Amino acid sequence: MNRAPSQPPSDSERARALARVKLVATLVLAATTALFLVARHFEEAHWIWGYVAAFAAAATVGGLADWYAVVALFRRPLGLPIPHTAIIPRNHQRIADNLGSFIENNFLAREAVEKKLGEVDFAAQVATWLADRDRSAALATFVLRLLPQALTAIDQSGLRRFFGERVRTELERIEVVPLAAGLLGAVIDQGRHQRLLDELLGALDKLLTNTETLDALREKIRHELPALFNLYRADAYLLRKIVASTTAFVEEARADPDHPLRVEFDRFVRGFVERLRTSADFASRTESFKRDLLARPEVRALAEGAWDSLRAFLERDATAPDSQVRRQLEAMLVDAGGQLGRDPAIRAEINRGIVQVLGEFVQSQKSGVGRFIADQVKDWDIDVLIGRIELTVGRDLQYIRFNGAMIGGLAGLALHVLEQGMKLHS
Repeated sequence: MNRAPSQPPSDSERARALARVKLVATLVLAATTALFLVARHFEEAHWIWGYVAAFAAAATVGGLADWYAVVALFRRPLGLPIPHTAIIPRNHQRIADNLGSFIENNFLAREAVEKKLGEVDFAAQVATWLADRDRSAALATFVLRLLPQALTAIDQSGLRRFFGERVRTELERIEVVPLAAGLLGAVIDQGRHQRLLDELLGALDKLLTNTETLDALREKIRHELPALFNLYRADAYLLRKIVASTTAFVEEARADPDHPLRVEFDRFVRGFVERLRTSADFASRTESFKRDLLARPEVRALAEGAWDSLRAFLERDATAPDSQVRRQLEAMLVDAGGQLGRDPAIRAEINRGIVQVLGEFVQSQKSGVGRFIADQVKDWDIDVLIGRIELTVGRDLQYIRFNGAMIGGLAGLALHVLEQGMKLHS
């Protein structure tokens, strides 16, 4: 049967236990004193009483010494102004400072903090929390509730204009030509430009089979031919020939990877990329066009209009019962939790980052923590502080009195035995 965990004793229970131990310790001291007096009285009657008296005398002295030591920690024994007594009250401020420094230098040391933080798998806890759909849904709902206020704050704080200017500045810094050359070079190296040609050829093939396109071509041919040829429907004949020849050419080019059209297209694209990389004039004209484009008010108005449209959509969707953004955000959070739970490498990296961040934060704040603890201890009422300490360790300190009486008595008895032995040999 499972046992309920024991509850720590209350202050009243600890106070009663301390009072009992104090009473027993005082009775032991009184008993050793009485035993000493009785032994001294009967010492002449029998030699054994000398040993009893030696034990009792030393036990009384040991008990008194330890009573003095225990009392001197908290107050002046018997109220007498004896030096080096009432140690805790007299050193209240110094104890507070030392306690704050001790906690700062030992409990909050970098190695100790990072070791303790390293025992916690923060990322796993986050993954488990996010993987719960109800929790992710609640988080998504909370985020959406804050969204309108956040959008309003962006407009009112000038962040909208700031971000717009930063984006435009960063776009101006981008060198379009080298970037385009690099991207196109990567496309060519992977052979993807031939896929683009395939798409173009496919679009041309579909265009040649479109009825409206064919009618337009036939009308164009009819206007170009003499009227006599139209009487014999030469326009239809020429159109069929043109379409058939073109379709056959397209099919050949799509089927043959070494077709001359593909070779020419490859040469053209590679030449264009090479010009991008080497032509200073082309780069200069491209950069000038980019700056002119970004400086036009239409571009700025387009960006502001896009922001206004986005804001209107988000505000409208945030209040909708079936919010698309909320659904997507919820799904994203759940998926992120699942991915995080399945990837120990990412969790380890996240945990290292969290430990580093929290460790740095503790190191930057630990001196303040030490000062806070010291100030709190200094503000404590000294009588209340002594009372708390006595309730916590008072019983153990009272047992020192028992040990002092016992050890003192045994030491006194041993010395008496030694004394008697030396008398016998003298």
